[in-house]
Amino acid sequence: MSVEETRPASGGKAKKWALGLTKEEAAHRLATLFKVFADPTRIALLEALRSSELRVGDLCAGLGMTQSAVSHQLAILREARIVRTRREGKEIWYALDDDHVERLLSLGLEHVSEGSGPA
Repeated sequence: MSVEETRPASGGKAKKWALGLTKEEAAHRLATLFKVFADPTRIALLEALRSSELRVGDLCAGLGMTQSAVSHQLAILREARIVRTRREGKEIWYALDDDHVERLLSLGLEHVSEGSGPA
């Protein structure tokens, strides 16, 4: 992650990270992202979406969840830009937003699969 120096209004120096975020802003956004990943139901939805785009009904059937529960979790994932939607007629298809999400999932699964530490 690139870092550049900037001068805040107070005249001191502050470090800016990629995309012009301060270290504190970046830390807050990253913590928020990981909080979204910190729910087993959302992980199950993301795992289902790794292979293909799916509709809410497909996710309900595959995960044994109600439409209300799936829609609620998808709204959280969509707001966090972890999933995206595409409309086809009256149907809405859900998919992982981009390859960053796929990599986060893959790296997380790889990490928890290593060693014999606590799950």
